[in-house]
Amino acid sequence: MAILLSDSEFVTIQKLIFREVGIDLQASKKLLVQSRLLKRLLFYKFDSYIDYIRLVQINSAERIEMINLITTNETYFFREIDHFEFLQNKIIPNHPFKKKFRFWSAAASVGAEAYSTAMLLDKTMARSDWEIVGTDINTEVIKKARIGLYPQKWADKIPIELKKAYCLKGKGKHEGQFLIDRGLVENMDFRVGNLMKYNAEVGEFDVIFLRNVLIYFDDETKQMVVDNVLKNLKVGGYFFISLTENLNMIKTPSLKSVATSVYQKIK
Repeated sequence: MAILLSDSEFVTIQKLIFREVGIDLQASKKLLVQSRLLKRLLFYKFDSYIDYIRLVQINSAERIEMINLITTNETYFFREIDHFEFLQNKIIPNHPFKKKFRFWSAAASVGAEAYSTAMLLDKTMARSDWEIVGTDINTEVIKKARIGLYPQKWADKIPIELKKAYCLKGKGKHEGQFLIDRGLVENMDFRVGNLMKYNAEVGEFDVIFLRNVLIYFDDETKQMVVDNVLKNLKVGGYFFISLTENLNMIKTPSLKSVATSVYQKIK
């Protein structure tokens, strides 16, 4: 018999997720939440979602598991290619190579965005001249990002010359997968990070990608998240959001628009 998530149970989960990571789960996500959490109910042999809710309220490890299940989102290499072209053609050629170029993928998921950027940087700069940090609230996707192993079909949008240089085709038990070149991985630091707070420990960056995440926040939380992230951006550095997002409802006096969904920090 199917276990259904009631409206009141969904409201409780909405409040839990908002409190923990600031994501505003819309009513349209109820069935998605129901299906993603069902495996945990079956694992614990629970008959209702309220039993699972009681567990996550007292068990921090299971609360992390719940967050991981609900915050897993779609990603792929070179997503929104216009941004990577702007990075390659406008930012990288004008960077003064006196200091290490630092890039932050602030909602890194399984690492496709960070590794896409790494390929472009490594193609142009000495490996000692760049560094990438990727953060995500989801502990499981960070583990996958650190490994850098992906389904072969994910390589479809990687430019052919970059694919040849940085993607190792899997064999044997890894047939149908590809592995990111280990040289790139050495310049990457993937860690768990919560955008609801200032991540001072990651340092300052020349470029920050905060893409396909603001859509999950209400305006007040968007303001908090953007304010936190911009503390890590150098003056003169660039801030990217998704082509499907905007900053219309929040205050960003330190930014000026330089291209579609691309901003530069001016003070």
